Amino acid sequence: MKTEDIQIFLGLDVGKTDHWACAVIQDGTRIWNKTLPNDEAKLTAAYQKLLAQGQVLVVVDQPATIGALAVVVAQNLDIPVAYLPGLSMRRIADMYPGSAKTDEKDAFIIADAARTMPHTLRSIRVSDEDEATLGMLTGFDLDLARQITQTSNRIRGLFTQIHPPLERILGPWLEHDAVLEILAIWPTPAQLKHAGKARIDAKLKKYGARRHTAWAVAIMDALDEQTVVVVGTDAAGLVIPHLARQLISLHAPRVDVATHLETLVEAHPLYSVLTSMPGVAVRTPAIIIAETSGKTFTSAAALSSYAGLAPTTRQSGTSIKSERVSHSGNKRLKRALFLSAFASIRFDPTSRDYYDRKRAQGKRHI
Repeated sequence: MKTEDIQIFLGLDVGKTDHWACAVIQDGTRIWNKTLPNDEAKLTAAYQKLLAQGQVLVVVDQPATIGALAVVVAQNLDIPVAYLPGLSMRRIADMYPGSAKTDEKDAFIIADAARTMPHTLRSIRVSDEDEATLGMLTGFDLDLARQITQTSNRIRGLFTQIHPPLERILGPWLEHDAVLEILAIWPTPAQLKHAGKARIDAKLKKYGARRHTAWAVAIMDALDEQTVVVVGTDAAGLVIPHLARQLISLHAPRVDVATHLETLVEAHPLYSVLTSMPGVAVRTPAIIIAETSGKTFTSAAALSSYAGLAPTTRQSGTSIKSERVSHSGNKRLKRALFLSAFASIRFDPTSRDYYDRKRAQGKRHI
């Protein structure tokens, strides 16, 4: 990021109710060093006071959530805004004397890093409403996905304990509400067996299972594979209905979020570009757009580095030069790109040929 025209570097160590603000000028002298309430009027007054003394650059350590208001207020005043990534912040902090970690010290380090090491900064541009909405919805969708996985694993764990054959059948079907409905009514093997094939079939059909008859037969066959009753089955019968209802309640909002995401993503100018690539459907471009919103990259290499895909080169003295997997970068963006890449090698012949060729050359997964 270019900072040649900046006279004042304002570092903000953001907080929920208050930020610590430290402003330094080009020679490193501090001209502001105090707490700043997370309030629009107070932020505006502080920014305007500094603007009266010269061109200001606001640098934050968290541009979203608790730092969002400070960023937007600065942008409304046409003040350039940047952020210092957490890993860079920690490494730079090690170069300063003292082991204490305080908000005041962190704010000064942010401001001083902006003054002396502008290459460590990431610029933040104004995000439009749709991109901000995408960021919020993809975050909520990820939370729902985690809760769904956690609840599904809990149900599968209980069935693995009390009836492994039934878990092998029901486990992969827990994404279907029809299966969850029968578990909410008949949660134990004994109750399922007592209900019988006809009632299970009818219930699955009622809740929209297309292969209801085949599923009912598979469930009854699995029940016949085990005759003993494992200790704890009755307790599992108390827990499973609650988990099944919880999972049903999680599926509905995720479908609703997916509908909104699809509408927003399809209207974005990058949608056709992103979906033209193999392995990219609806959620992937939504995450890519949301995670790169408000950020600029000078090259594909810069984007790769930001996502944490670029390997880390290690070489010292006469040691062999090697490249290792980077553990830094934007984890959500990296995950989206990974998933799209693995999807492409499953369904796109060209991508699969490229993958096989690189594996034959000795390349490995990162």
